[in-house]
Amino acid sequence: MLLCNIGVIKSITWIKKKLRQTNSRINGTTVKQYSTTFLLLGSMASGTHVRASEVVYHANSNNNAIKQSMIAEFALAYHDIPTALHNYTVLAIRSNSTLVKQRALNIALEQDDLKAALDIATHWVVQEPEDVPALFYLSHIALKAHEYELAAETLDKILMIDPNADLEQILAGISPESQTDREVLLKTLSTSKEKDNPSILVLIAGLEAQNGQFDHALITINRALRKRPKVTGFILMKANLLTVLGDEQETLKWYDKSSRKHRDNLEVRLAEAKYLIKLNQSETALKKLESILKKWPKQEEALFLAGLTSIDLKQYEDAEKFLVELRYSAQYQNDAYYYLAVNAERKQHFETAKAYYRLVDGNLYPVSRRSMINIFAQQNKLQDALRFLTQERVNYPQHASFLYQAQADILKRMNNSKAARRLLDEAIKNLPDDPDLIYAEVLLLDPFQDRVKLEQLLNRLLEIEPNSPTYLNAYAYTLALQNRRLDDARHYVELALEYTPDQASILDTLGYITYLQNDFETSAQVLGRAYTLSNSISIGVRYAKALYMQGKITEFSTVLQQLKQKHPNDPQLEQLSSLLLP
Repeated sequence: MLLCNIGVIKSITWIKKKLRQTNSRINGTTVKQYSTTFLLLGSMASGTHVRASEVVYHANSNNNAIKQSMIAEFALAYHDIPTALHNYTVLAIRSNSTLVKQRALNIALEQDDLKAALDIATHWVVQEPEDVPALFYLSHIALKAHEYELAAETLDKILMIDPNADLEQILAGISPESQTDREVLLKTLSTSKEKDNPSILVLIAGLEAQNGQFDHALITINRALRKRPKVTGFILMKANLLTVLGDEQETLKWYDKSSRKHRDNLEVRLAEAKYLIKLNQSETALKKLESILKKWPKQEEALFLAGLTSIDLKQYEDAEKFLVELRYSAQYQNDAYYYLAVNAERKQHFETAKAYYRLVDGNLYPVSRRSMINIFAQQNKLQDALRFLTQERVNYPQHASFLYQAQADILKRMNNSKAARRLLDEAIKNLPDDPDLIYAEVLLLDPFQDRVKLEQLLNRLLEIEPNSPTYLNAYAYTLALQNRRLDDARHYVELALEYTPDQASILDTLGYITYLQNDFETSAQVLGRAYTLSNSISIGVRYAKALYMQGKITEFSTVLQQLKQKHPNDPQLEQLSSLLLP
């Protein structure tokens, strides 16, 4: 998103950071972030002066304030949010402590109580009208509460105190969802006292972009850039707008100009390289990345992108040179090992590839092990793959379900379905509530010979995940194959379609069931949709049969001819052809 939609939590975290950067009201040093309760107690004991309220709050001493905060914290611990929020709101309004106000605001925002948050922030600004963090809080909360005039007024105050204040994050994650609200905010910002301030201009440009007014947003961001040409966010917003407008050449020119003009701006130069990769200009992108790495030789994102781009360009030695630098990276280690393995595999260095795949963990663990299995298969060493996966279950028990399924797949490849079933029986005993393992065994069972066990497993699946379209469809299709309990089967598949209405396999099941129920009209209608989505010959054959049973011979002939053109030698079509009279 052009507005850098990173969520409300990040926005509040950023405002908290601004707050922590101010000097503590207590001792003049930056407050360290320890336990909230201890901070509150310490700040109050060190000199918080809480004024008395005759109606709601009767505290004339620090001890009472400490007691009030402790009650609030205990209430939070026991999920009594109204009591905690009430106590902290009163404390915040009556206290001069920044920490108390921040804690009260955090609770109000976490509970999405905008009224309480607005009250706290407003009182804070009344007490300290030139406190910039307080103003940041107030403007953010006012925007969230759709109090646009108050928000604009507060933004003006911030910019009067600090004309170079970065306001973008105030709007991040809480930009108005409706176009009407955006128009109101646009109008309010456009008529504010600081409407020509670059920080206001970039907010306006973002809102215009959200409204689809990309040309106007481009004009607005250019105005901001004339005043602050070095701001990274402004440079990248213009690039994004040019991209959205589809002006590839202008976007390239802008990136080239910006990266040459701001050679020390890593973010801009990386953005240019990524855009070139997106355009499949890999050679130019790699040159840009190599230039970046001359200046920042340890820059991890640049190394990673250079490695992947080198693989795409079949420059395998260069790829290894870049990726090997990331072996100890906290962020890129697993990715680096995975693509080092891919790189080695492309070079047909299969043992090296397997060695790198073994080192991969995290989200890439399953795909790395599948790649290893494929190498074992190419080497005709599936027994070695089975032994390897057995050891993996010991080394990586958190991936046991995946590893059991992988071993079962190998046994199926080796035409040993009985061993695969025995293995999955063992797996289900160890992990009885794992639906993936149960479903893996369901796929191995014969709908006629294993009817009792199959029904037990299908019922268990629906106990674990009653709304799973996959499991509902599996049960429905099994009953259809057995040609029994067709009303139940239809109920299951129709329920599955409520969750995934355009999945061809589920539509095919419904078409098959309605065909068995002699509801040929529904069958043809549903199978027609499924065939359009998938172009599957088996679905097409069922669709043609449903049309034939309705007596729609012309439509039947049309579908049959289509199938013959797409699948001229398929034996399934011979039976259909025989249905037509000479």
